[in-house]
Amino acid sequence: MPAKHSPPAGTQALSSETRSRGTAPRLSHDEIRRYSRHLIMPELGLDGQLALKGARVLLVGAGGLGSPAAMYLAAAGVGAIGIVDPDVVDETNLQRQIVHGTPDLGRAKIASAGETIQAINPHVKVEGHEVHLSSANALELLAGYDIVVDGTDNFPTRYLVNDACVMLGKPNVYGSIYRFDGQATVFAHEHAGERGPCYRCLFPAPPPPGTVPSCAEGGVLGVLPGVIGLIQATEAIKLILGRGEPLVGRLLLYDALAMRTRELRIRRDPDCPVCGDAPSIHELIDYEAFCGLPAHGQPVALFEDEIEPAELAARMEQGEEDDEGMIILDVREAHEHAINRIPHSRLVPLHDLHEQLGTLDPTREIVVLCLVGQRSANACRLLRDAGFTRVRNLRGGIRAWIDEVDPTLPRY
Repeated sequence: MPAKHSPPAGTQALSSETRSRGTAPRLSHDEIRRYSRHLIMPELGLDGQLALKGARVLLVGAGGLGSPAAMYLAAAGVGAIGIVDPDVVDETNLQRQIVHGTPDLGRAKIASAGETIQAINPHVKVEGHEVHLSSANALELLAGYDIVVDGTDNFPTRYLVNDACVMLGKPNVYGSIYRFDGQATVFAHEHAGERGPCYRCLFPAPPPPGTVPSCAEGGVLGVLPGVIGLIQATEAIKLILGRGEPLVGRLLLYDALAMRTRELRIRRDPDCPVCGDAPSIHELIDYEAFCGLPAHGQPVALFEDEIEPAELAARMEQGEEDDEGMIILDVREAHEHAINRIPHSRLVPLHDLHEQLGTLDPTREIVVLCLVGQRSANACRLLRDAGFTRVRNLRGGIRAWIDEVDPTLPRY
């Protein structure tokens, strides 16, 4: 579905558009009481609240970032909140995804989030899209909204959201999190008469697959997405109101451990293939292929030689992990190894592996594992480059081992 590039709308154009769509919104007596603390602010007032009520915001993801953004946008009175998320709630979500609760385990995230939003503010219309966002549906989905809030956690979807926003002229309120660090900005938006940069201006090319740990692999402080998600909600509200200084051309960096923030200036790249002066990309592409990944839903091989958990278990039953045979190398951290472990595995954290190469026998087969297979894939490459030729990565890490071999082990 091709779409020609068009420049993003300015802040004032956005505000007037939300007010003029169809019948002008009005506030009931109940809404006037509910939003009274907004209405007495001269920077917001009745006109601002009506703009919020007439606005349509799409959240891409109902996870760590989407949770606080959805809840506060609803409380603020944004009239329509769309949510795109194909996933269901699981236990690992509950430490940070506050729009969901323990009773929601196994439920579709859009259903759980929708109920929470309606409980916060029944005046808000929730539009759930239980689909995987793709090049086939992104333009149609995003076209019906004024602002897109990107709460995704993977590179293909980030590039997809970016390109679709640029092509449709929609502001892209971006956030990302990892461990104690977060960042936020507004992409693809015009401010003060100048077009701001897009995600590709900051990251022209994706990193090689497996080189950037995900939150599932590296972890994330539970409160961190609350901070970044609220910044995203704040930026969306400012764009709707046409007030303040949006994070256009500024990347806000937040360090929760040091409790510090700093800013990096971002400039639009005139040679950007999507938002540049002469863009070469006019339609959405295959973003998994662009990021070097297999098609959505297909298994990802993080290292060229992988071993299945069932095969490793069968070989262990035959005693192949003895002192003369196979080495099972666990490259997680010691605190992770204390939670669960594969029998007879040897712990050498990835950051210590280079110094420990001399303790390993290069003639023996080495099976490397971590939590989900990403750090172990990096360890496999390090071993191979050091001359170890019989190296295999445990596909899916210890999580796959628990799912397919030993469900008695605790899962984290």
